[in-house]
Amino acid sequence: MRFVLEVDVDGFASAEEKREELGRILRYWAGNLRHYALQPGDGAAVSDSEYRKIGSWSIRA
Repeated sequence: MRFVLEVDVDGFASAEEKREELGRILRYWAGNLRHYALQPGDGAAVSDSEYRKIGSWSIRA
């Protein structure tokens, strides 16, 4: 099983904003994964703190 998280943080002005947003995304999805079976094909869109889609995660074989 492979967990793939891909996000685009180029839209954030500073390195600090990028770090904060990535930290928030990782904390959120770490807690939210319990709602998924974690089987190939599972996945979801990833949004930033302003609810703009900036990526996705997926489970692959």
